[in-house]
Formats: sequence, structure tokens, C-alpha cells
Amino acid sequence: MDEMNKGYIKAIRGSVIEAVFKQKLPSINNMLIAGDRGEMIFEVSSYIDQQTVRAVALTFTAGIARKAVITDTGLPIQVPVGKETLGKMFDVFGNQLDESAPLKNIVRRSIHQRPLPFSRRSSSDELFLTGIKAIDVMIPLGKGEKAGLFGGAGVGKSVLITELINNTASNAGGYSIFCGIGERSREAEELYREIKDAGVLAKTVLIFAQMNEPPGARFRVGHAALTMAEYLRDTEKTDILLLIDNIFRFIQAGSEVSGLIGKMPSRVGYQPTLASELSELEERISNTTAGSITSVQAVYVPADDFTDPSATHTFSHLSASVVLSRKKASEGFFPAIDPLNSSSKLLNKSIVGERHYRIAKEIRRNLSVYEELKDIIAMLGIEELSKNDRETVYRARRLERFLTQPFFTTEHFTGMEGKFVALEDALDGFERILNDEYTNHKEGNLYMIGNISEADERKREDEK
Repeated sequence: MDEMNKGYIKAIRGSVIEAVFKQKLPSINNMLIAGDRGEMIFEVSSYIDQQTVRAVALTFTAGIARKAVITDTGLPIQVPVGKETLGKMFDVFGNQLDESAPLKNIVRRSIHQRPLPFSRRSSSDELFLTGIKAIDVMIPLGKGEKAGLFGGAGVGKSVLITELINNTASNAGGYSIFCGIGERSREAEELYREIKDAGVLAKTVLIFAQMNEPPGARFRVGHAALTMAEYLRDTEKTDILLLIDNIFRFIQAGSEVSGLIGKMPSRVGYQPTLASELSELEERISNTTAGSITSVQAVYVPADDFTDPSATHTFSHLSASVVLSRKKASEGFFPAIDPLNSSSKLLNKSIVGERHYRIAKEIRRNLSVYEELKDIIAMLGIEELSKNDRETVYRARRLERFLTQPFFTTEHFTGMEGKFVALEDALDGFERILNDEYTNHKEGNLYMIGNISEADERKREDEK
């Protein structure tokens, strides 16, 4: 430590400090440490003059004073990577937060990596199959693409996230990385327990920077998670599912850091560098010919204003938007995905094929007509509708019920066995409902099933 480049703290402004290094200036993004045990960690953000740097704190700075010694480690923040990290929980510095056995042969990588050049990226539009009917048919996700998960509290975001982790681990054979940005400690603990109970912890890495931590830590945890994901993609050559909750809190942390540094606020008080900071994170999510990083990101929309700069800049990076509806959840339709408000750029004839596109379009048309007729049905009754409209309503109600599905991660709550539905089976089921093959079945026979054959079994049981 004595041979390291040492300086002293010249000024302190909350989570931002100015430090003087007379021997040699540290590089941008280098990690600086201060305190008796080196417990205070900073990251160099900019240069002020030939001897002074400005650094952002990633830990609490209580007790620090001017003229205190600060040391340049000569390296950026590094996190452990590789298969040894699976089944464990970390903070932004790669310290273990769970009580499992400590890591042994640790390989560390800098959290700052450049996005892959286009020459190394795969240009194929391959689908990332989740085994969830509503997503695979109506809002297909692409490998190496980014999807947004929109929804308020209590509509099933966490359940959907744990189910995606489960299906990736058990059926796709890939790994999942969950990154909690500005999470409450309760949410982190609950998610850890749910993943453990579901039996998929061994194929999952969890990394958190919680709500009470300094903005610098919340701003960098996304980069730390991506470093772990990139290493697994490039060395294990596998598909990685990266779940980020919540991307808005990343933008919020950047705004706090920007204000502390003294940058002039931009539109609606956000940082002037919002677009480049978000791009720096999002552009690292990509696929190669050997493996892919597919990301599902929870997105909080401030005051439901989709014109807010944080929402508009996030939308430009997403290829799919999965909207969870409180109305659907209250009606007992789980997953509570609203197919009419959700969308995917991959729902295109040239990508998913003519049949898939046609089925999805027909489902959307039937559900849309039913939505328009709901007020008339409520006031006058279904008998007042024309024969065609009545048929559309009955068909839409069956489609709504077939869009539901029992999850593996909720088996112990519902008592229903979880189902993974292959895309071909899901398309076959929807096509048969659209062809009116199930008009003689009770609507309840199509509720909370996997494949359509289960509805036939239920009907046979009813007839006994």
C-alpha cells in the first residue's frame, strides 16, 4: 500500500470529493480508497486541473475530513466473474452478501467494458423462448434484445421475473443474473428466498445496490452485473437472461450524481448526459454467434407520463414492451399481461413466420372487439349484440382464459402444477380456439392450463 500513489482530500461536497495527487494523476474510473481500513471507496469521474481529480463516493463518507490521505489503487472497480459466482448474492464491489461458502479461485474483471463491435455480433433474429404462452405468442422476445416490463406494485412483476429465471435455468439450460438497482432490502431478501424455494438459485447470480446506498453505488451496479453476464456469455458460450429492476432508478442515480458534480440540469431536471449514460449500459446487451445476453428490465414510468425523458430514452432501446395490468390481476388472469397495450418489434412476418403472425393478429383483433363491446354488454346484455359480435365475444373470452398459465414458482401458493408451453403447442391451441373448435367447452376448461389438450381432458372428466 505504501508504494501506491497517494494524495490528500482537498474538498468534500456530500458524496463528491476533490483530491490532489502530486506524483501522478489517477486515470478516469480508477478506484480510490480512504479511511483507516480503506473502507471508503471512490471512483474518479473527471479532472479539475493538472493535480486535482473529482471523485464520486460509492460508500458512505461519514467521518471523512479534508487533508485526509486518499490512495489510488491503480485499477477500476472489479467484480468476480465465472461459474463460481452462481448461486450467490453480491454488492457492487463483488463482496458476498449471502451466507454461502466464500469464493475460492476468484477471477475479477473491471466493471467498465466496451460494447461488442458490430463485427462480433450475431445478426440473426432468433427468438428467446420463455415457455410463457402470452409472451411467446403475443410479445416475442429476441435473443440479445431488450424487453421492458411495465407495471405497478402488486401486479406480478416479481412472480414473472422468478418464472423467467426458472424457465431459463430448467429448459433453456442458460444462466440468469438479477440486478437490483435501488431495491428495498425487503424486496432483495424476498426475491432471494423465492428463487431459492423455486430451486433455481444454483443457476442464478444476484447483485444489488439498495435504496439506502449512495447514488454512486446505484449508478454502477448495472455495469457490474453486465460484466458478470459478458464473461459467462463469452467463456461458457451460453444464453444469459439479465433481469434489471429498476432501470428508472439507474437514471435517477445518474441524476443525483450529476447534481452533486455540479452539472447544469437538462429537461425536467434530468442530467444532460442521460442519453449517453443509458446507452453506455444498454449497448453492452447483445448476442454473439456463441452466446447471448437477453435483458428483461422493469421500467417505472414517473406519474404514468410516457413523455418523461427517462421513459422516452428507455423506449428507444427496447424491442418489446410487456405491460402488466392491475385490472387483469383483479379479474384473476395470471400472468396479468395486457396483450392489447403490449408490443414487440419481433412480431413480424419475416421473423416469426406467416402462421405465427396471423394467429397473433387474430387474437389481438378478437380481444380488441371484445374490449369495445364491454360497455354495451354491461348496459344491455350480450343478447342485444349481433350474431357475429356474440361469437367474437365468446371466442375472446376463451382466448383470455387460454392466455393464463400456472407457474412453477407459484405451485406452493396455488396448488397447481407449473407448465412450460412450447411455442408450437401454444400456437396450435390458439389456432384451434380461433377456428371455433372449443365453442362447446366451458370457458373454465381453458383457464390456467398449459397445452390445449388439457381442456379436452377436463371436458372428458366433466362428462363422466
